[in-house]
Formats: sequence, structure tokens, C-alpha cells
Amino acid sequence: MLRKVLSMLLAITAVLAAAGYVSAEEYSYTYSDYLYQPAPVVPAFALPGESFELYVKEGVSVSSIEAVSVLHGPYQLEIQGTSPGEDGMTVVKVKTPDDIAPDTYFLLIKTDKGTLVLPNGLKVFKEWPKELKLAWTSDTHVTTGAKIGYVCGDYFQSNIYKLEEMCSNPIPLHSVVATYSAYLYWGMNGATLMINTGDEVDTSGDMVGYKIMFDITKDTSAADMPVVGIKGNHDDPPTVYTQLLGPKYFYVTIGKFIIIGLDTGGDQGYPTEDQLDWMEKVLEEHKDYTPIILYHHPYFFDPRWNYLGGVLKGLDPDADWDQIKGHLRRSWSSQEEISKRFLEDIVKYNVPLTMSGHIHHDMYWLYIDKNGNKHYFLTLTSTGAPDKEPNPPANPKHSPTWYGSNLVVIKEDGSVEMPYVNVEIKDDKVQSDFMSVPVPQRFMAFRHVSEAGTAVKFINQLDESVSGPIVLPIPEGAKVDPEATNITYTVLGERQIADQYYIMLNVTIPQGVSQLVIDTGADTEKPVVQIAYLQPSHPKPNANFMAYFTAQDNLGIRDLYAVIYDENGNRVKYGKVDKFPGEPSSGKPGDTFYIVQLPGLEEGKYKIEIVAEDFHGNRATATKEITITSTSKAAKTTTAKQTSSEGKSTCGPAALVGLAVVPLLLRRRK
Repeated sequence: MLRKVLSMLLAITAVLAAAGYVSAEEYSYTYSDYLYQPAPVVPAFALPGESFELYVKEGVSVSSIEAVSVLHGPYQLEIQGTSPGEDGMTVVKVKTPDDIAPDTYFLLIKTDKGTLVLPNGLKVFKEWPKELKLAWTSDTHVTTGAKIGYVCGDYFQSNIYKLEEMCSNPIPLHSVVATYSAYLYWGMNGATLMINTGDEVDTSGDMVGYKIMFDITKDTSAADMPVVGIKGNHDDPPTVYTQLLGPKYFYVTIGKFIIIGLDTGGDQGYPTEDQLDWMEKVLEEHKDYTPIILYHHPYFFDPRWNYLGGVLKGLDPDADWDQIKGHLRRSWSSQEEISKRFLEDIVKYNVPLTMSGHIHHDMYWLYIDKNGNKHYFLTLTSTGAPDKEPNPPANPKHSPTWYGSNLVVIKEDGSVEMPYVNVEIKDDKVQSDFMSVPVPQRFMAFRHVSEAGTAVKFINQLDESVSGPIVLPIPEGAKVDPEATNITYTVLGERQIADQYYIMLNVTIPQGVSQLVIDTGADTEKPVVQIAYLQPSHPKPNANFMAYFTAQDNLGIRDLYAVIYDENGNRVKYGKVDKFPGEPSSGKPGDTFYIVQLPGLEEGKYKIEIVAEDFHGNRATATKEITITSTSKAAKTTTAKQTSSEGKSTCGPAALVGLAVVPLLLRRRK
């Protein structure tokens, strides 16, 4: 029991320490104290023996730069010189070694103010790619709150009771799990880089939420898939975003490609004139490059004409502006000077691809200018948020969606395709509801990181197995546990980078449910489960209710659900479900508080049983007996009877109050 308590305290301590982002006195992970760029979501790109630039903040002096990955390095990078930049910054020219291996590197930048650890700092290619395979996520809405939708195959609902009528195994999908799963999937599938088109975190002041997003980016790029992200309206005001993730707007070059990230603000919904001045200057300086522009609020959006998008042919931004502006999103059309100028730039600099998000639905617009050049304005559904039209839709006239991501391939000649998606167009109007890949809808990875090790539960409902690299943070001395792991794997390497140990594996995730366990020793203890309270405390006949409970384990809980038994010992079934899934009450790392949504019951006596099973098959239960009656005086719950790894115990009022206070304390701190 002491070990479990210590694990819980360590987890809580980690959450409380997250706001500082200095994991040890020697190292800092807060890039903005040292640099403008590169940043955690804006890496530098280079070839062996060639140079890139650091944009260093005023008052910071760089003494050395080291590049290291799990498999390669460390390499000492040569500082070739410095020059003054804008706003007091210093531009440091840095050369990569001739023998540096192609990979995505952490940069360890030593300065007079300490050492900055910058994951996703540098991507080295063997040679410049002739095409970019852009994995694409948007509106990930990572949060320390409870942002959960419910999925089963292609079905998605924001109301679990509706899904339970359709499916026997509904899965609660938190935005943290959804985001990590999508990043992991595309990293395993050979994308050149990951694009995130904004609303990376749900609340702009959620410091721990940004730390979670930082860690997802870190571990994804460590498996050699660099990440490029922009801010959205939920990241606005961008105080924490720019502190921990990246600048408001930027550009990077990859061979003959240039990626420009713009900031369309909060409620504003369009870039400022200053940004357009800057963008035009950048495009003018890179005329022979193939441009890709990222921004959060979509440019075209005309639900009255066609919600899903369409094709506009032969229209000129000047001569045909009155016709064009009717298809713009309201925020853009409200600023005609800016929106007209933006489209003129798209045509002038022949921008073949722009990518956006925000509306939580797939959308496809193809604008063909009067010269016949194609310009794709693509919008992606939400990868991580449940705030969208369900599937099946709540209103039959509405277009459904799901938890999606995508792959967009662009070549140097500007040709664009989405190889996994078919877009049906009739009379210049898009007919396809789904123009994305059902990931994380059908591919999920539930990761648990603790002092005892790292464990991942995979749910693969795709039509094939998924193979590729994965990097996981682990405690010192942890190894793959072959007795608890049932996927195919090869360990590629292990390394300590700064103050964290990592392991890199090549894995094959089969269809169905599987797991990977890396630990310092087999876990022989059962989880500890306690029911805290019901809401409402006295459920009424045929009225849905919830049970709140805590569950904790040394390594992590793999399966968590509730079963209801009637007074004859028969399982109660609602729709197609007789195992009601437990849901995390938040996205905070190490949070042990959960809820389960239960169906309304007829009058009678029942027993609620919460079941928790860890990655080593250790199983624990907690039970609560209730009586459902229409008479309020008789609707009293009996004392809860707990069963856990410590044996049976009675959960009295003091314990219940203590458990109930846990989420309140966490909310107060937030």
C-alpha cells in the first residue's frame, strides 16, 4: 500500500511541477527564455555538412550546441558566426557535421543562462525530399479537463448512452489520448512531418495542458517525425503557447518547399495586415520555392452554398471579387481588404496548398485561377475534440464527422493529393462527408508513464496491422517485459538525453487489443479501487446517474469498467452494453479519479461493481449496494464495500469525503 501511495504522491508532484518546465536545475525546456526559433513546434531543417540558423534572444550568449537522438550522436555542431537581427536578437549560423546521420534531433544549447533542451530542434535529411508527405492533425484540444467523446468503429457520439444503443464496446476517448494516438500512428507510417493547424490545447492558460502537448511533440519527433504546428483561437491569447510551443507566425524551408505559419487570432479569424506584409516579403524572397500556408480559420466556408466545399473555376481576385467573396468565411469576408489581398497573393506566388481547421469538420475547396493553376484550400476535422457533429448525425440533414487526421502529399511541381481519401464532386459541389482518415477513431494508444515503468494499451480497429518506430520515456533500468507484452517488437536503442531515459523500438500493432510493457520489475500487486460517491446520491427510477471513484496502480490500469447486478445476481444491460466503461475525470498526468456513466434502473436492489485490471493481469474490485425506489425516504444507499489489493475494507464517511475532495483540490489549483 505504501508503494501505491508513494506512486500517487510522485504523480501529483509531477503535475504540480509541470508549470515550471525546469525538470532539473541544470536543464531548461522553456525555449522562449533563449530562442525565437527553432522552437518545439518549429524545427530547423538541414542536410549533412550544411548550415541552419538559430534566432537567439537579446542577452543570451550561446557557447556550444549539441545534436543527439536516441540512435545517433551526440554531435558537436559548429558555430560559424553571429550577426545582429531584428528586435535585438542575434542570428547564430550553425553548421552540421558531414557525417551526421539523417534523424530528428534534440538540440542541447549551452548558454550563459543555462542549458536549453530543445526536442524537435533539428531535422537532418540525407537529401532534400522532392515531395512532402504531410501527416495532418488539427484542433487537438489537449486539456487537463475532461474533453471526452465516445467511439466504436466508425460510430462517434458525444453522448455515451446513444452509442451504447448502437455498440457493445463504446470507448471513451480523451483529447490527450486522441492526440497522442494520431501522432504515433503517422510517425509509424512514414510521413515526412506532422502538421498541426491549431487549437493544439483547449484553454490558452492551461500550463499543464501545454506541457502534455510538448511531451507528445517531444516523443513523436524523437521517433524521427518532425512536427510543425501553429496556434488557433483556443491558443489565444498566446502567452503560454509562445512560452512553451512556438512563435505566433513563422516560416521554414525544406529543400524547395517553404512552409508559412500564420496567426488568425482569437475571435478575429484572419491575419493582420502586418502579417501579410511579412508574408509577402518572405514569398518575394523565395520565388522559386513551392509554398504551403498554414492558418487556423478557413478562408473559404459557405454552408448556404455547400457545407463541404466545392470547386471555383476561372475567377480572378480582382475582376470577380464580388462572386468570390460570397464563398468566404464570415471573419475573412468582414475584412475585404485583407481577404482580397490574401487571395491575390495566393495567385501571384502560385501557392498550391493552404491548410486550416477550426470548424471541426472536413472541407475541400479547389480554386482554379484564370491561368489554370490549382490552389487547394483544405480543412480538417477535429483530431481531439468531441465538439462536432456525431456519426450518425444528431440531425439527419447534417453532415457527420469523426475523430480524424489525414495525409496530404505535395510535390515540388505543386501537385497535391490525399492518397487515403476519395473526394466526390458533383456540379462543382463536394458530396463526401468524410475526407480524412479514421485515426484516432479506429487506432488508439493509451499510454501510462510512472516510476515503475511505461505501459501502452493499443486498440487497433483498422483493417490491417500497423508497423513502425515508437519512442517512449522510461525510468532508468526499465526493460521490455516479454511476459506482459503481446506485440511484435525489436529494441532499436536506448539513451539518456538530458535528464530523461528513452527507448526506441520497432513494433507491429496487430488488429484488436494489445499491449507493450516496459518496467523495472513485474507488478504483482493489485490495483486499489474505491468508490467515492454517486451523482445524484440517491438515483431515481429510470434516471441516468454517475459513479465517481478512484483507481490507482504501480504501472497503470489497462481495463476499467463497471458492472451492475440486480438482486438475483443477473447483469443489467443497457442497449448492447453490460460493461460500462470508466472514464478519466481529467487529462492530468497521474490523475487517479474516474467516473462511470450508468443507465437508469427500475425500482429494486442492485450492486454496482467497479473492476480494475492492470497490465500484469492483477484484478481488483470495489462494490456499492443501492436501492432504487420512487419514495425519497427509502432511496438510501448502503455502506460501500470495497475490495482491493489490500483485501476488504469499509469505506466510511471520512474516506468518502476525502475522495470527493480530490477533484475539487485539483480544480481549485487550476
